[in-house]
Amino acid sequence: MKNESKDDITLKIISMIDKIRPYLIGDGGDIEFIKYEDSKVYVKLTGACAGCSLIDVTLKEGIEEMIITEIPEVTEVINVD
Repeated sequence: MKNESKDDITLKIISMIDKIRPYLIGDGGDIEFIKYEDSKVYVKLTGACAGCSLIDVTLKEGIEEMIITEIPEVTEVINVD
């Protein structure tokens, strides 16, 4: 495992979220980074994403998969209300 600081990992996470954001905005939604703690990323899906019935699919099979693939230190992405 790489010896990266929490700040380094947080910057990578924010960079990944910035790459994902345009796709969500295109569908009327958005994503906000909340925090990185205990290998988990906490985000808030807003706009059309917040009320969408496919929010869990978007979160787990889209956002989480992309972030974990690029940043192995992350084990889960959690949406907070």
